[in-house]
Amino acid sequence: MLQAAKKPVVNPNWASVFAITFTGILLLASEFLPVAILTPIAADLQITEGHAGQSISIAGLFALFTGLFIAPVIGRADRKRVALYLISLMLASGVVVASASNSAFLMIGRAMIGVAIGGFWALTTAIVIRLVPEDKVPKALALINGGNAIAATVAAPLGSYLSSIIGWRAAFGLIVPLAAIALIWFWRALPSLSSEQQPKSVKDVFGLFKNFRFASGAVAIGLFNTGHFAFFTYLRPFLDVVTNNDPMAVSGMLFTFGFAGIVGSSWISILLKKHLFVALTLLPLTMAALGVGLITVGGAQLYALVLLFGWGMLIVSVQVSWWTWLSRTMAHEAEAAGGLMVAIIQVSITLGAGVGGVLFDAAGYTASFGFAVAMLCASALVASLAARAGVPG
Repeated sequence: MLQAAKKPVVNPNWASVFAITFTGILLLASEFLPVAILTPIAADLQITEGHAGQSISIAGLFALFTGLFIAPVIGRADRKRVALYLISLMLASGVVVASASNSAFLMIGRAMIGVAIGGFWALTTAIVIRLVPEDKVPKALALINGGNAIAATVAAPLGSYLSSIIGWRAAFGLIVPLAAIALIWFWRALPSLSSEQQPKSVKDVFGLFKNFRFASGAVAIGLFNTGHFAFFTYLRPFLDVVTNNDPMAVSGMLFTFGFAGIVGSSWISILLKKHLFVALTLLPLTMAALGVGLITVGGAQLYALVLLFGWGMLIVSVQVSWWTWLSRTMAHEAEAAGGLMVAIIQVSITLGAGVGGVLFDAAGYTASFGFAVAMLCASALVASLAARAGVPG
């Protein structure tokens, strides 16, 4: 989801790129680790699973506002120093969450990681294009996003497995030494990176919504991610029901879900060459059908496993499809549009986890999954409107 920009040719600083990749992996793992251990968190802190799920919502909310406002706030400050502050905040977040005695401290820790996530990803592209020559920027960004894919695949099943062995607090506590490594690596590898120009205002970014084609696509991706996170946030409690609270079975199903994402990213490029809007409309509808199947799965583990594999494969496929759409539709404003899309996704995480939590507490996973199905269908409808508006695809 990161976009390259023009820069003078320099000698590539791959040590810095690897430091960014490692930090990105930790941030993504930290953001979604509660998904895998929602049940034990809720039990230990004596709160509902829906309440515990709001820890994901609050991280997304703080990431949203930080991503939108960090550039105007930090002005011409050294980007390396700002990044070090953000990594330090990730480390502190791990300490606060791992030692949380109640839900208030849990939410404070999660707000801290939200600031780190939003600020770090808002600055990453600007940093990368000053570390490698222009022709190496795509390779550097691919490396960073590849790390994200690994984290997305491993974080949930590994978190679930570690939680079953050493407890959820220790699982969160492992972030602390890893964040310390990232902090030292960043400090040693990155050069000083003072700002070279004044950033665009938030008003300029929101002006992109005047473009109907972009606006319709943005709404569609917002609906899609809202639906996905209404499902994904409460996947662990659902799996506890399906597996009769078998931690090893839960970990295995979460790993299958993550592995399916790698499969999805490997084949979608073939479809996107000529059929982008087939992907943006039919794939979400297919996911909606899988959601209906999961609602009715009962205790059939094999059936649930097959449906989860399908969802895991399609979620990554659709996400890749939307970023491909963005590169074709807003090539002249790729950086500003990309930043706005990141904000939209964070809003979607907050809405999906928030509304899903309310529904889950009221009527269980059937309600939250049903809401997810409705959002996916709405996304496909709006995507079809974007196609009729003449968006390339």
